[in-house]
Amino acid sequence: MASFTVAYGCVLIAALLPLLCALLAKGGSFRAADNHDPRAWLARQSGWRARAHAAQANSFEALPFFIGAVIIAHQLGAPQGRLDLLACVFIVLRLAYITLYVGDRPTARSLVWGLAFLANIAILLLGWR
Repeated sequence: MASFTVAYGCVLIAALLPLLCALLAKGGSFRAADNHDPRAWLARQSGWRARAHAAQANSFEALPFFIGAVIIAHQLGAPQGRLDLLACVFIVLRLAYITLYVGDRPTARSLVWGLAFLANIAILLLGWR
């Protein structure tokens, strides 16, 4: 019988991470009037707001691979405990990535991005026999 696993919960969290980045980018500065042309507002941003927007874009880019890896791992009967753990590791790494991106720590950010990518590959291959 199928159940809503921790890994599936991590998919939901990963899908919400771009929203978190948008809230960071726009929080306290974005006004209702800016909603008429939000792309122009974003184009005028710099510093941490621009980096939060870039982290949002990257979060959307990372999402399909993560979703696919989790679904494939479930379909292949991957060990649930390991799958759940790796999915949680991916989420923690993505949160660290966003923090490092917004905080302008490019080298650490790139390292964390690579670790999250490797975690995603591990998830994908977890059910391989």
